[in-house]
Amino acid sequence: MAFWGCQSNNHDADAYGNFEATEILVSSEASAKLIQFKVDEGQLVEQGQMLGFADTTQLYLQKQQIIYSIAALKSKTQDVGVQVRVLIAQKNNLSREKKRIENLLKDGATTAKQLDDINGEIEVTDSRILATRSQLTTANAGILSEIAPLEAQVELINDQLTKSYITSPVSGTVLTKYAEEGELVVMGQPLFKVADLREMTLRAYIGGDQLSDLKLGSQVEVWVDQDKDNYRSFTGTISWISPQAEFTPKIIQTKEERVNLVYAVKVKVPNDQTLKIGMPGEVKFK
Repeated sequence: MAFWGCQSNNHDADAYGNFEATEILVSSEASAKLIQFKVDEGQLVEQGQMLGFADTTQLYLQKQQIIYSIAALKSKTQDVGVQVRVLIAQKNNLSREKKRIENLLKDGATTAKQLDDINGEIEVTDSRILATRSQLTTANAGILSEIAPLEAQVELINDQLTKSYITSPVSGTVLTKYAEEGELVVMGQPLFKVADLREMTLRAYIGGDQLSDLKLGSQVEVWVDQDKDNYRSFTGTISWISPQAEFTPKIIQTKEERVNLVYAVKVKVPNDQTLKIGMPGEVKFK
């Protein structure tokens, strides 16, 4: 909340300081050419809003190459079930033949040797089923073990592709732009600076004897210059009080005042777009 004051600036303030905001420097997460970068200083942006992207051609081609390699490896795997089912069908035929021979043997129409022979064939088929299942499973496991690292590379490239898109980490105002569309940037290179200016922080300093007048959440009156003789008044809220004393910053008034120990406090002030970073402000405790 803010209101206009029309009185002289010779009023007594309890603390002095300057306005600041949390400034976030957004840097490139890729080394590539900026294909699109639609950012202007003073532009309002939303959190997560896409503001541009870097060239992803090489990453896309690398990803496609790996995908083709994965497909080629998968084509080498064998269907264990299909080959085992063939052997199981052979065993079922042998089992039916065994029953026929057993019936013939009861009638004395065949010999015990024929029954022994068919039992031997069934045992061999059982061994072949176990061996085939084991061999194919082992072979497929070896092929699949080659695929796993390639799939991890695809995930890595997907992450790099995501980082090629430039987004705003917060809702706020673009303060400074460091790169232009068409430029070749490297990883870590600053692209723009953004800050949420909807609420400003006045960092002021108070003496130890004033600590008893303040507590977190307390409302205070904040003054900023309107012109030479008048000021504007805002209602602010104490959001932080330093637990440690420090020497008065040099920006504060006279040499005598600068040698005193003070405590820093932060006052949150809703911004009607008139408060700027670095602007001086004064605080009056209610």
